[in-house]
Amino acid sequence: MHQRVARDAKPRMLMESLLGALTPLFATLTALLVGAAMLLILGANPLEAYSAMLRGAFGSTNAVADTLVKATPLLFVGVGICIAFRGGVLNIGGEGQLVAGAVAATTVALALPQWPGWAIIPLCLIVGFLAGALWGGIAGALKAYLNVNEILSTIMLNMIAVQGMNFLLRGPLMDPVQIESGSFIPQTARFSTTTDLPRLVPTRLHAGAALAVILAILIYIFLWRTTIGYRIRAVGLNPDASRAAGINVKRYMMLSLVLSGALAGLGGAVQVLGLHHRMFTDGSATGFTGGAGFNGIVAALFGKLHPLGTIPASVLFGALLVGANQMQRAVQVPSSFITALNGLVVVFVVGSDILSRRRARRRESLPSAEVPALDVQPEAEV
Repeated sequence: MHQRVARDAKPRMLMESLLGALTPLFATLTALLVGAAMLLILGANPLEAYSAMLRGAFGSTNAVADTLVKATPLLFVGVGICIAFRGGVLNIGGEGQLVAGAVAATTVALALPQWPGWAIIPLCLIVGFLAGALWGGIAGALKAYLNVNEILSTIMLNMIAVQGMNFLLRGPLMDPVQIESGSFIPQTARFSTTTDLPRLVPTRLHAGAALAVILAILIYIFLWRTTIGYRIRAVGLNPDASRAAGINVKRYMMLSLVLSGALAGLGGAVQVLGLHHRMFTDGSATGFTGGAGFNGIVAALFGKLHPLGTIPASVLFGALLVGANQMQRAVQVPSSFITALNGLVVVFVVGSDILSRRRARRRESLPSAEVPALDVQPEAEV
């Protein structure tokens, strides 16, 4: 009897797993359908608009390269978000951590212009990594040892990072040429070409994209195949049980935010070395980050908060961001529509994640008699 029930339950469990994996995709398609209705109201042809979006994101070698370049900071931030979530904390400070890493790498690149590329590039990346770790560690320490809500602390640290960037780029790090000309544009001088990350000529695709993918794979191995990763996930799943098992909950909670911030900081360093080759600002974080600190959160949610799932999710959102610009030019819709379309995708993806979690909680709350016991080996994952 139990074997027959188990055989009936296995396909159902597989179907539920498949449905859970496809839920973000369904959410994105729903958002695009709502966007199509908005396009009709604006007098534009939805098929023409979305065709232009696809061409803008994947229609040529340069388009694909631009999509991957746009996806790179999203992947750095998104994988960091996965670490924080698995440790039971929420990191909303990706913008500030990107800025901190970029400013640190910029300072080193400007201070050591004569260093060869094989030395200055790793040094800048390491400094950016450490700066992001420090920025995330502040919020982690406040959460672990003073019980300060990490959402509030990371948002406030975003503002501190932005104002620090504005001060430095209008003062100590400002391009001397701008000062001499009297224009006072808040940007640094162009870095030495020895700091440029290798790129695929003639596109803008640089080695930072490959580094982001490699790190996503390594973080998966770290979280699911190492003792420290196991403890981080255990703390995120049940801090009380972890504490009873002898795990230092505060230490691993803080570590998850340190590592999350470190990856975002590394993403900021990659942006200045691989793409911009200088630091600049318009007075806000998005002037430099392009909103990658917040879009990376959505990419992580779309990837089911799994480092490997965040890779295609980041590419998808990179394609949406790049293709939206082409769509705007093709069908002459206002720029506010592009913002609204991105917002719709965010709302539907986040909403689908909430619904998935509620459905999972309802399954867990079923009486034991309604849940058949399966004669399978338990998974090693926590």
